[in-house]
Amino acid sequence: MFESKKQKQYTVQKIRQTVGKAINQYNMIEADDHILVAVSGGKDSLALLEILSCRRKALPIHYHIHAAHVITEDVPYQIDVDWLSDFCNKLDVKLHLIHTKANLETAGNKKPCFACSRNRRKELFKLTNELGIKKLAFGHHLDDAVETLVMNMAQHANISSIPAQLEMFDGKIQVIRPLIFLTNSEMKHYALIMGFPSLKRECPYEDHTIRYKAREIVEQMTELNPKARINLFNSMNKIDFEYLP
Repeated sequence: MFESKKQKQYTVQKIRQTVGKAINQYNMIEADDHILVAVSGGKDSLALLEILSCRRKALPIHYHIHAAHVITEDVPYQIDVDWLSDFCNKLDVKLHLIHTKANLETAGNKKPCFACSRNRRKELFKLTNELGIKKLAFGHHLDDAVETLVMNMAQHANISSIPAQLEMFDGKIQVIRPLIFLTNSEMKHYALIMGFPSLKRECPYEDHTIRYKAREIVEQMTELNPKARINLFNSMNKIDFEYLP
């Protein structure tokens, strides 16, 4: 589908405004904040980094942005680090490259993907603390939240998901998710317009089976009701406890 320059500009503006809405609603970013953005190399984290950088140019307040990418040396997965470094330089963002190992041989019964993901988060929390930064930003969006809700209900028998913001370690670190009001489709569209390359290459250990199943369930519900996706997301703020067993 062909889009005019004007249409693309409107889409970019609308998506950036939606990010601003989430930031303002949850008071995610304040003047002189230092924010560490976790960059996996996928479209969502690249978009988040770019949007936060562009947004601060238009605001009367200033905040500092750092980017972090975790290189797990014993996992056959990599991104184009040179491109990412150049991207961060253009955005005036300091890039931190963390070299680590997942030590999969000591993961026990845990799947390699789980062990690697857990180790990456550990390294990000560690860096955030070492830099004296309080806010850690992830590129999770609305679809991630809805799929996680479905997964947790089916797999763990609880109603939980990924919150827009979450204080951890007795308030020392605050996790924020500025893309939480945007869908996967919108993020794909934004990445296409901005011309982001596919830096992230699929890891052979990665297991998406459960999440794919949850995504299929959401898609099936959307066929019944086009508003099902957003309704599922909004339902997390409208729990009627008196009508539950």
